[in-house]
Amino acid sequence: MRRFNTTGTCYPEDHYMVDITKRLDDIVNRVADGEYITINRGRQYGKTTTLYHLAKRLKDDYVVFSISFEALGSNNFKSKEAIAYSFWEQIQMTFEYVSINNLQDDVKQMISGLLDKYAEKKEIPFEIFEKFVSDICAKSAAPIVIFIDEVDNASNYESFIELLRMLRNKYLKRKAVPTFKSIILAGVYDIKNLKLKVRPDSDHQYNSPWNIAVPFKADMSLHKDGIAQMLQDYENDHQTGMNVSEMAQMVWDYSSGYPYFVSKLCQLIDQENLGWNKEGIISAVKMVLVEENNTFFDDLIKKLNDFPNMSKMLKDILYNGKSYIYNTDDRTMSIAKMFNYIDSNNGRVKVTNRIIETRLYNFFMTEEQMTSRIYTAGDTDRNQFVEDGKLLMDKILERFAVHFNDIYGGNDIEFKEEEGRRLFMLYIKPIINGTGNYYIEAETRDRSRTDMIIDYLGIQYVIEMKIWRGDAYNTRGEKQLTDYLDFYHINKGYMLSFNFNKSKVSGSKTMQFGDKEIFEVVV
Repeated sequence: MRRFNTTGTCYPEDHYMVDITKRLDDIVNRVADGEYITINRGRQYGKTTTLYHLAKRLKDDYVVFSISFEALGSNNFKSKEAIAYSFWEQIQMTFEYVSINNLQDDVKQMISGLLDKYAEKKEIPFEIFEKFVSDICAKSAAPIVIFIDEVDNASNYESFIELLRMLRNKYLKRKAVPTFKSIILAGVYDIKNLKLKVRPDSDHQYNSPWNIAVPFKADMSLHKDGIAQMLQDYENDHQTGMNVSEMAQMVWDYSSGYPYFVSKLCQLIDQENLGWNKEGIISAVKMVLVEENNTFFDDLIKKLNDFPNMSKMLKDILYNGKSYIYNTDDRTMSIAKMFNYIDSNNGRVKVTNRIIETRLYNFFMTEEQMTSRIYTAGDTDRNQFVEDGKLLMDKILERFAVHFNDIYGGNDIEFKEEEGRRLFMLYIKPIINGTGNYYIEAETRDRSRTDMIIDYLGIQYVIEMKIWRGDAYNTRGEKQLTDYLDFYHINKGYMLSFNFNKSKVSGSKTMQFGDKEIFEVVV
């Protein structure tokens, strides 16, 4: 029986997976044109799976050597001679364990003979290595294509840069001297940023030894129709009665098509019997964010520590409401995009998806929650806000207003809407922690925006937070909120208004707009 897979290569006979035929078609055409390609995407974005299925597509017309640097250690990269030996050793292992079409026995013998000759030192003189590439390519009956996966493992070594430089030189002379038909490098870091790691000084930052390569810019995220096709395959096998279209939409809403999160949510719903419905999705998201040890998020936090400018940018966007113009020529944005933490939304930077965004909020809040008086107030109050499995949101907002006025009401400071959102998030976090989760400014189908949606035991609470800028502005906010409620099929919503006018009237009130009820608290 097939299953959902979140580790390693996906095989259609073993796993439920989205059809990637169009993606493969694009790369096949590029290989036919003799292009050298880099595939750079974040962790668990389907790179290895793509290479596996690409090799199957190319095997009848080419000799395909698919190798990986994942298992190589520092000794393999200690010199350019060492990496030359390791390169052919990896290739030898491919044809020892895998049948490769079009690979002649005499070509195999040439490779094995070269390795035997230099086996004692495990180093091949670089000029011998360079000539051997041409000799092999000239001897082969079919063009040779090389895949190198996990090139990040070579990222700290100058020897790898020397290897790329040599292959680049042969590419430039390819009309006169035989060389590989196509080379595909796959990893998180692009070659420009590998160079940054080897030589961080500004003179060398963008002097790439691999500027012949064509970046693979095709969208590798999973679209809603592809997710629906995968879920339909599952439904055909299991007959759960799910609404496939609605379920695909909900999976996409949380993941924005990030392959790992698509598969992870489906895997958790399946394995934990959470239910193929809205409640099941919400429970799976909570497990991903709170309950599981997750190597993806471990790596995310490590990257935030390794790249403080990126961390500051993400915190500015989420916590301070700062708007950044999307520009990947900016090094910080380029790095964040390389890791697939950000994307473009109408020319502005946005965090890739709800799940990553919420995890970032949790991380940034953790940094200040122990010293925040409003967080402490929420932690103290938390046991009084749940009744029959439902949040008493009216009471939560009213108590927040009391604490806000006690703690911050006397401060004559310029107050931003995003500050209010941050403080309310700090207050509510200990109340819903471990049971509910939230996301911020979720994108609806018509691309309108909302401030916060809280999921708690399968129930969604929509909260609009605004700075008071007059009655007309507030009325527009009320209309916007009723539109959100229509979208989420909810009859009651909430407004939290921060009013700093001297003549303000604090307190709470309930308003009726057609069949929608809005409970508003003014602080």
